[in-house]
Amino acid sequence: MSTAIAFDTLAYAKKLKAAGVPEAQAEVHAEAMAELIEERLATKRDLKELELRLTHNLTMRLGGMLAASIAIVAAVVKFIH
Repeated sequence: MSTAIAFDTLAYAKKLKAAGVPEAQAEVHAEAMAELIEERLATKRDLKELELRLTHNLTMRLGGMLAASIAIVAAVVKFIH
């Protein structure tokens, strides 16, 4: 469902090293951050797909309720006459 999010682990690790973080820690932190981003963040495409599914589900439910309402009204009209 999700597409890859561009996250430059090398640039991130370099920034951490420039801020005084030891190289080994900076590299591990960059990899952990990349995994977190890939697993947890939704892309615009993910959100659009969710919107389409929700719209479809809502349309189907409303259509079902409308059909049931028409059937009930028809039954009541038939019963009255």
